[in-house]
Amino acid sequence: MDNILKYLRRKEWAMIGVIVVFTVVQVWLNLKLPEYMAIITTLVETEGSLIGDVWINGGYMLLCAFGSLTAAVAIGLLSSRVGASFSQRIRSLMFNKVDSFSMGEINKFSIASLVTRSTNDVTQVQLVITIGLQLIIYAPILAVWAIIKISDKGFEWTLATVVAMIVIALMFAIIVAKVVPKFKKMQILTDNINKATRENLTGLPVIRAYNAESYQESKFEKANDDLMGTQLYTTRAMAVMLPFVSLIMNMLILSIYWIGAMLISNAGAADALPLFSNMIVFSSYSMLVMMAVIMILMLFIFMPRAQVSAKRINEVINTESSIKDGTITDPGNSLKGEIEFRNVSFKYPGAADYVLKDISFSAKQGETVAFIGSVGSGKSTLINLIPRFYDVNEGSVLLDGVDVREYRLKSLYDRIGYIPQKSVLFSGTVSSNVAFGDNGREKATEADIMKAVNIAQGADFVGGMDGSYEAEIARGGTNLSGGQKQRISIARAVCRSPEVYIFDDSFSALDYKTDRALRNALKKETGGITNVIVAQRIGTIMDADKIIVLDEGRIAGTGTHRELLGTCEVYREIAMSQLSEEELAI
Repeated sequence: MDNILKYLRRKEWAMIGVIVVFTVVQVWLNLKLPEYMAIITTLVETEGSLIGDVWINGGYMLLCAFGSLTAAVAIGLLSSRVGASFSQRIRSLMFNKVDSFSMGEINKFSIASLVTRSTNDVTQVQLVITIGLQLIIYAPILAVWAIIKISDKGFEWTLATVVAMIVIALMFAIIVAKVVPKFKKMQILTDNINKATRENLTGLPVIRAYNAESYQESKFEKANDDLMGTQLYTTRAMAVMLPFVSLIMNMLILSIYWIGAMLISNAGAADALPLFSNMIVFSSYSMLVMMAVIMILMLFIFMPRAQVSAKRINEVINTESSIKDGTITDPGNSLKGEIEFRNVSFKYPGAADYVLKDISFSAKQGETVAFIGSVGSGKSTLINLIPRFYDVNEGSVLLDGVDVREYRLKSLYDRIGYIPQKSVLFSGTVSSNVAFGDNGREKATEADIMKAVNIAQGADFVGGMDGSYEAEIARGGTNLSGGQKQRISIARAVCRSPEVYIFDDSFSALDYKTDRALRNALKKETGGITNVIVAQRIGTIMDADKIIVLDEGRIAGTGTHRELLGTCEVYREIAMSQLSEEELAI
């Protein structure tokens, strides 16, 4: 927990210092109350005492109570402020850190776990900070100060109080030893709940189409029951604590009065009144001591789970991305949009086998280089190495003659227009999605956006939307068809005016007519820009300057469409499965 507190800022430490001052004032005022109570008790038991003196001391008690209330309110407000600002900063730190992760780090934690860590775990830590600042300072000061106050009131009463505190501490230690391991399990089970919910929501159409609602419900219920069982275990353990503490407190009060009765009965008439007054004061102070112990126990109820959450948060914040930022912003040569793979081999983190093995090829400026192969041959993996979603294990990937690992990431991304296999749109408008990113928002004009959409063959459907280019796009583009989303994604890359286009099977949702029209428009309007295309359809890549056939992570053939039909068996099999004999002959 202390590792995460280093993210507190100087201003927040200053507020914690103010909280300490208010806490000392509050404790002092609370401890004054029994003193005035003892004075009032003595006045009531002493003949000739004036009622006015009783009222004066009662008034002092009211002032102390009101002052204590004011201090408590101030402490509550300040601790809430510290907790809220701290959790806001932690969430931002985690968001920025995750934003810098490669796909390897994201897969290591899983999306469901990262969501839990950014929400539930941060909330647990915030809760402990908010409550802790009110209790962790107040309770020890109150306990120590109260014990000092009562230590000279009677050895027997002090011994009874110490015994009660030891019994409560032992009981608490046993419960904590049983419960702490379960708190870690609870956070993992919360991850599972998020995972099941996310899977169900994203796959709802398929689930309904296959009548798999009951199957998905059973998976969710299993995760839900596991979490509930663990929560019940911890709740039962904690539920034992408060009744036990209440029992000990009541027994302590009885023992104080029983000891007091014995002392008073054995004392002389002159000593009876001071003993009675001390007994009243001691019972009040002992309750304050026990209250302080209960507050500390309450804090420790929340602390174990918060410690688990803090550890999980630190795991994310302290994880270094495997993608390190380079130093080069400008390669300083005449090359533009040239890509070269030199003896590249790659395997995913933790995997035993290589996905890509000894890949070498080049794409000159303005060339269209296409990749085709069976499912799992490594096509998407290969092009994901260009924008450094992963880094190669062996060999090097060069852009404009410079290893991509030497570029500053921003400079590298500025050179690339990336269209993923699964179209990703963001909540906003058509314009905001097309002019997405720093380059788009800073440079794109309305004319640029319209031109990009027109090249992507999206002008007709965008013009028919309510609001046209300012039409609302739902999160994930759920109010658009698959082909419409792909065209918006392509328009986003075109609007960026990059050196290299990377199309990861980005034409799959388009009909053949739109596919050909789009590629013709791209070729005409974006001459001199290198195109790297992954495709499943032969018709999409037949006109490419170079087609590279991948088979089980290796290059099985390189050439034009006509060349590969005669030289590459893998390519010929793919072509024969998609094209008629007449089309092959042509």
